[in-house]
Amino acid sequence: MAKRFLNIIVPFLEYLLMFFLLVMVAINFADVMGRHLFNHPIYGIHDLTEHLMALVVFCGLPLVTIAGMHLTIDILDAFLDKPSMQWWRHIVILLMVVILLLVAWTFLQSALEAADISDVSNELRLPRGPLYLFIAISALLSALGLFYQHYMAAEPLIEKPDEEGAL
Repeated sequence: MAKRFLNIIVPFLEYLLMFFLLVMVAINFADVMGRHLFNHPIYGIHDLTEHLMALVVFCGLPLVTIAGMHLTIDILDAFLDKPSMQWWRHIVILLMVVILLLVAWTFLQSALEAADISDVSNELRLPRGPLYLFIAISALLSALGLFYQHYMAAEPLIEKPDEEGAL
């Protein structure tokens, strides 16, 4: 059941991420053209870019986490990859899951508080509560995906690219 859920949510997040990137590119292109051709920028472009950047980052977080593609420092890999140090990898994974759950909890609280006080952005008055809720859901999906990927999945859910970057 968990694998089926992830097989649905991963493509959904990929398409959502592409959509947010497309919108961000389009509005920034329109803003630059408006500035240079008509001397009139898009009102509220900073609010839109700020919200879209958060959506892009937190759409990608579960995808990167589930695929195990976070940036890593491999200076100690020769030491930590030994079978006798396997316990260390388990502690690190559990610590990452706990941190992601704390991020989700914090942003859930922020979303509820933002809804209570009607927190909005400066220029366009965009409500911040839904954005915080999206971030909370993203962090929760990342934590669950990381836990599932490392402790329950028999095979990787998302293939990692090889050294040249191709799948």
